[in-house]
Parts: sequence; C-alpha cells; structure tokens
Amino acid sequence: MKYMIIERYRPGRVKEIYERFDAKGRMMPEGVKYIGSWINTDVTVCYQLMESDSEEKLQEWIRCWSDLVDFEIVPVISSATARGKVFTK
Repeated sequence: MKYMIIERYRPGRVKEIYERFDAKGRMMPEGVKYIGSWINTDVTVCYQLMESDSEEKLQEWIRCWSDLVDFEIVPVISSATARGKVFTK
C-alpha cells in the first residue's frame, strides 16, 4: 500500500531534522520504502510518498522522528485505481 505522509515540522526544529537525517539517514525499518518527497517553500511541511505492507511499520519509523515532526498518514491509490472504483458497479 502507498501512503502520503504529511510531516508538519515543529516550529524552530527544522535544522535539527536535517542534522538528524544527515547523521542517521531516514531510519526506516525493513518493509518501508521511500518513494519521493516534496517540501513546501516555507520549509515547514513535507509531503512524503512511502510504500509499506503495514501501517504498523510506518508507525515504527514515525517514532524515530515524532519528537521533531507531527505526522498525518493518508493511504493513497493511483488515479487509475480510483477511476476503476468510481465506475465499478
């Protein structure tokens, strides 16, 4: 399953986020795959596309960052899959 992870950086903590990333990497557990990310121009929110078989694995990864970032997990499907759902009886 793919997930859009919305990361809201806590005020004044952005530098710490990048320092931890530089020191430790993404710290993703086995079973979680990073696909890509985009950050707003204010550098306060990151939209990160991830893939995982389990939301529990995502929660394990989130615990590594939850002191610096507030997370929202949104399961997502492709546009083609959504279209199929709309037109399936």
